[in-house]
Amino acid sequence: MDEDEAQKQRLKAAVHYTVGRLCQDIAADCEKQITKQTIAAIAETAFRQCDIFAKDLEAFASEKHCTLSIPSQYNYIQQKSEELALNNQELKEKRKKNAAKRKSKDMEAEEENELED
Repeated sequence: MDEDEAQKQRLKAAVHYTVGRLCQDIAADCEKQITKQTIAAIAETAFRQCDIFAKDLEAFASEKHCTLSIPSQYNYIQQKSEELALNNQELKEKRKKNAAKRKSKDMEAEEENELED
C-alpha cells in the first residue's frame, strides 16, 4: 500500500470513529440502537461528500492559480456551506422536538402512575 492509500485509510478510520461517536450520542438521546452497518454507511457517505468538497476546492484553486476571490467560486462554496448549516439546524430542531416529546410522555406516565397509587 502506498503512502496516499495509507493516508486515505487513516482518514476513513477517523471519519468512521467520529461518526460512530456521534451516532452513540444520538442513540443515547433517542433511546434507540444504531447498527454497525448504519454507522459504516453514514461514515462512507460523509467521507465521499468530503472528497467531493475537496475536489471542488482543489479545482477552484488550480484554475490559473487563483484564490477564492472570484465571486462565483465564493458563492458556490458559500451556498454549499449554507445548505449544510441549514440541514444541521433542521436536525438539531428535530432532536429538540423529539426530546421534548419524550419528556412530556415520561411526565404523563409518571402522573398516571401517581394517580393510580
